[in-house]
Amino acid sequence: MLLEVTALDAGYQSKQVVFGASMTVSEKEFVSLIGHNGAGKTTLLKTICGFLRATSGTVVYKGRDVTNRSPALNVRAGLTFVHQEKSLFPNLSVFENLQIAAYAVDLKEGLDKRLPKVYDLFPILEERQKQKAATLSGGQQKQLAIAMAILIEPALLLLDEPTLGLSPNLVKDLARVLSEIQKMGTAVLLVEQNVKIAISLAQRIYVMRTGQIILEESHAHMMMREDLWDLF
Repeated sequence: MLLEVTALDAGYQSKQVVFGASMTVSEKEFVSLIGHNGAGKTTLLKTICGFLRATSGTVVYKGRDVTNRSPALNVRAGLTFVHQEKSLFPNLSVFENLQIAAYAVDLKEGLDKRLPKVYDLFPILEERQKQKAATLSGGQQKQLAIAMAILIEPALLLLDEPTLGLSPNLVKDLARVLSEIQKMGTAVLLVEQNVKIAISLAQRIYVMRTGQIILEESHAHMMMREDLWDLF
């Protein structure tokens, strides 16, 4: 198993947000986590990656307990996270942002070999590689954030609401790219408000409500549920 989260509790200072969450992601698997706004999905992702401390429970990655390990160490181990906030360097060019992502994990020499793969997925980034990140459209900035995460060829990519604010056409394009990323061998854990996209891409789906995971379902079984919207 690539990722095993067991009975995880987490929150912000004295406010508990996640209650006993357990989930798994296998190698090269696509898993979606869905639920209403404020259900605790983002908090769970941040805790898995080490941006928030777990108050109890465990996070095991590649067979090793990494609970509360620093995000930097997780990235170096191939566990990457793309925030809603698009963590870019706005005054640097697209290419310089990608360089920094590579340097963060000592991939300076491998950058030339990996860039073509990234540009195949996101052609607009190659066209605009000299353009400052701050001048890109919102959709292009999200593409750059994902490109920076996958440049290191992670074993597991966590994504928090990547389609938020995108046009329908860009949502379709991003869904295609995420599917391609999985085919390249990266497992994906997706948090997404667009339930249709989240279910269509995933092999397994978890549903979260008020800080608890209340359901785990396969893609096929989720598609057959007549009470899907009653889960939210």
